[in-house]
Amino acid sequence: MHARYSTSISNWLETILFERFGHRFTLSQDNGLIHLSLTGSPLTIRILSDSSTFLQSNSDLPLSRWDGNAEGWRMALAQPLPAPGVAKLPVPLIEKDAAGYTIGYDIIGLTYWMLSRQEEVGRTDLDQHGRFPAESSHAYLHNYLHRPVVDEWLHVLGQVIRRLWPGLKLAALHFSVRVSHDVDETNRYGRSSLKGLLRMMLHDVVKRHQVRNAMKAPLIWYQSVEGPHADDPDNTFDWIMDISERHGLVSAFYFICGRTDAARDARYDPEDPAIRQLMRRIHARGHEIGLHPSFNTYQSPKAVVSEAMRLKRICREESIEQSAWGGRMHYLRWSTPTTLYGWEQAGMTYDSSLCYASSPGFRCGTCFEYPAFDPVQGEVLNVRIRPLIAMEVTVIAPHLMNMGTGQAALKKFMQLRNACRAVGGCFTLLWHNTQFDSPKKRALYTSVLTGITEPDACAPTTNIITATL
Repeated sequence: MHARYSTSISNWLETILFERFGHRFTLSQDNGLIHLSLTGSPLTIRILSDSSTFLQSNSDLPLSRWDGNAEGWRMALAQPLPAPGVAKLPVPLIEKDAAGYTIGYDIIGLTYWMLSRQEEVGRTDLDQHGRFPAESSHAYLHNYLHRPVVDEWLHVLGQVIRRLWPGLKLAALHFSVRVSHDVDETNRYGRSSLKGLLRMMLHDVVKRHQVRNAMKAPLIWYQSVEGPHADDPDNTFDWIMDISERHGLVSAFYFICGRTDAARDARYDPEDPAIRQLMRRIHARGHEIGLHPSFNTYQSPKAVVSEAMRLKRICREESIEQSAWGGRMHYLRWSTPTTLYGWEQAGMTYDSSLCYASSPGFRCGTCFEYPAFDPVQGEVLNVRIRPLIAMEVTVIAPHLMNMGTGQAALKKFMQLRNACRAVGGCFTLLWHNTQFDSPKKRALYTSVLTGITEPDACAPTTNIITATL
């Protein structure tokens, strides 16, 4: 008796395929196969089903790799494609017969396992902040975290669909970029006690090597009574918006609206007149306001709801109206599926937390937004997942990847950006407003965004050609 994916999983996966390809395909199962069919056609694509593997909540799975180019299939990236869950793949992997095609790898199951974060359910191998760490993930352990592996496999599936139904016009996929900014603080020196100011000045000199900022700090601190000072190194909001507007982007600013950890949450209150004024200015310029739930809310949906209601109330009072509301968890703290319910119950449109703090890349195996799914209760949620691909601190900070702000860091960001371009997906980037305090950081950020509407000079030509199915 073969294990089967539940009806709710199948329905959710049909939605994923619809959003990706622009057509409603039906998924059915029998005798260890998933049948992908199209209304009105007797032909099917039969996909080997491996639900016993992809319903597991662990990372101890085998891995194989497939060179699709050798079998006449175009690969989105120029390396053999990782195949999590199997030690050996059949050769050839994809075979045609009178009834359609057979694919000897469970692309559908992989899509479920990665997008639902089934891998993370009930895990106890967590880091010091209670997060499932990159180092425990299958993708990190097998060196494919830097690749959108689900998107790459769906790219192959799209080719099979096109060959089987050549008259079917698939949805065109277009590379895009989203930038967002967690507002952990609005200024460095304001709202500090004298002791706090002296501590920050010492940190400027010893850690940041920013003696000039330290020398200006007392005056900025004294003149910050009514709000962030124009010369405060963390007051970079207008500069950020200028850069985004230059590139045709909308910046999303996520504000903390609670204080569940005195040491890690923001010193500002969102009701503060200066914060209200900042929100109004962001909105007036056409950028987005969002939520950054406080440190200890990731396992408390009720707390996320409370903070979301607080943000929305303030925005109503300031006549800030938006068609969508989203945000990101503080410190990227996340617990599958508990955290999802905070966003769901708060009526939020999307969450953009799912990236690892210690290593950038494709935690969900995709750079496409998609509807959230609870792998424990087996139900689709109304909130959407917007996978985060890279956080600047992960790449540049000495205590993390320590790549600095030069060519090594730029190369890493561009590698991830090019991978998103290769599959026609979205490069979602987090850059805190507090991380523009040096010319080198600003130069790195602008370099990452340079040429986002044109093919990257450093991207292989094959990546660009295969971005559209």
